[in-house]
Amino acid sequence: MATSPTSDQLLVIIDPVARQTDGESVRIAKDVLSAGAAAKLCLPEGPEEFARALRRRGSRRPVVVGDDRALVRAVTLLHQERELAGCALSVVPVGDSALAESLGVPGGTVAAARAVLDGAERRLDLLVDDSDGVVLGALGIPPAPVRPAAAEPVPVAAGRPWYRSLVRTLATRPVRLSAVPSPGATRLRVEVDGETVVDLDQPVQAVSVTPGPDGVASVEVRPLSVGAEATPLLASGRTVTVTGEAFRYRADAAVTGPVRRRTWRVAEGAWGLTLPADA
Repeated sequence: MATSPTSDQLLVIIDPVARQTDGESVRIAKDVLSAGAAAKLCLPEGPEEFARALRRRGSRRPVVVGDDRALVRAVTLLHQERELAGCALSVVPVGDSALAESLGVPGGTVAAARAVLDGAERRLDLLVDDSDGVVLGALGIPPAPVRPAAAEPVPVAAGRPWYRSLVRTLATRPVRLSAVPSPGATRLRVEVDGETVVDLDQPVQAVSVTPGPDGVASVEVRPLSVGAEATPLLASGRTVTVTGEAFRYRADAAVTGPVRRRTWRVAEGAWGLTLPADA
């Protein structure tokens, strides 16, 4: 559900990395925002000043001018302060913006700034882990990008309400895996809502978890096949636990680990992002 922003006063926090890498885009963002609203500019020199500015925002709507890491940093800070539910964030991407764009933020500086001024707040799901970290877009184990499989995914245990089959048309050719575990394979137990999707006796090539919509996470487990094409196992649920060999994972723009166990739960509608009104 989208709602109109609650304040026309903006706190524009310009990430130092954005100022260093693309000063022209930063200038354009400042000009558009200042022309359309009462904007207070903040130029933090590091993470501590970034956090301090966000905490002292008062009634102003925070606008992050920066890359995906700056957006995740802002959401994480608000989550840890337990203020995320009452604060709608806006972002004007400068730098790596794959995450922001996947959430619906326009990629162009002018279009993104205008969305801040004329857009609407949309409530989005996220994942919260047992160390109080958050995931806005996607979680991947291992951290390296995973090539899509051409085989049609099938549900693990048909008939159970928390499994859903997905029909996908993929243009890439099937990825053929050998019977011997590759260097990237590991042994993990993946549980969704307490049900085991794959256990430690099955080498795993990759695991991906994506939050929402509707308060559930979509889970795809790619086991290492023996003499056949890899067929992903799909599940969905509100809680995902991964246990086993020490593993690293990519959560949005950051790599974390190694850890031996981690649990993520879906926080439905946990945060608000200003997006174009027609998004």
